[in-house]
Amino acid sequence: MANDKRIDQPTGTEFVGHEWDGIEELNTPLPRWWLWTFYLTIIFSVGYVIAYPAWPMLTKGTEGLLGWTSRGQLAKEMSTAEAARAATLSKIGAADLATLSTDDPLWQQARAGGAAAFKVHCSQCHGTGAAGSQQLGYPNLNDDDWLWGGDLAAIEYTITHGIRQPDESQRQGAMPPFAGVLEPAQLNALAQHVRSLSGLDKPNGQGAETFAANCASCHGDNGLGQRGIGAPNLSDAIWLRGSSTDAIKAQVLNPKMGVMPAWGERLDPATIKMLTIYVHSLGGGEKSVPAETAATDPASEADGQQ
Repeated sequence: MANDKRIDQPTGTEFVGHEWDGIEELNTPLPRWWLWTFYLTIIFSVGYVIAYPAWPMLTKGTEGLLGWTSRGQLAKEMSTAEAARAATLSKIGAADLATLSTDDPLWQQARAGGAAAFKVHCSQCHGTGAAGSQQLGYPNLNDDDWLWGGDLAAIEYTITHGIRQPDESQRQGAMPPFAGVLEPAQLNALAQHVRSLSGLDKPNGQGAETFAANCASCHGDNGLGQRGIGAPNLSDAIWLRGSSTDAIKAQVLNPKMGVMPAWGERLDPATIKMLTIYVHSLGGGEKSVPAETAATDPASEADGQQ
């Protein structure tokens, strides 16, 4: 048989026989290193299929000789992480919040854990940044205005017992509706007076009289509020439901009062302590309850936050 193979003279390589626009393809062999690498990958794949789960079957996949599974590895890693976390939680649960300093590694761990717990349990109302919502009446936890107290003991107490929940130990502060009680002129004057307490409006004599007769018993003569009953301070520049005249009038006529779950029934003490440290560290935490706004009842020493 005649040898009809054509050889490229410059390279000594056989032509394949394909041609495009005068360019012919050469049958250049693959490099040896590439071929050996390819063969090794085939050998490796065979060993992998034998050792590890690989082939899907009708009811389950092949298990492999080593008995390894990704789920088993995940369970092992989660068990290890849970054991380490349990040791840390035990330390936090036994720690005294008042003695922990920001330089303490345990405080830093507690704050990090509290930040994670806050996103799970609290951000739905207070927001991921804890700024709250004035429109919905959720308090901003970054400022220094607190309805029930902002020290560590106060925050822990409120988180544990909640606000306006069926718990004898939690807060039951309420504001009566004044719809049908105040005349329009009285209501307008009262709103102006309340705004004047924080410098937003001019003083109003009639409003001051209405305030003294109907509001001072809870909010105080100067509007400083009472933490023992959750009466807010009206003399600062921080407002839970708005500072406009219409917002104040609406709150006076038909008060909106928020609720907060009693987390002591749902979370373990260590998680509550972590949340306490995190909320206190946001920027508005207090070292102690100011005397002028402290509650008068014995439980006020442990009042909770907004």
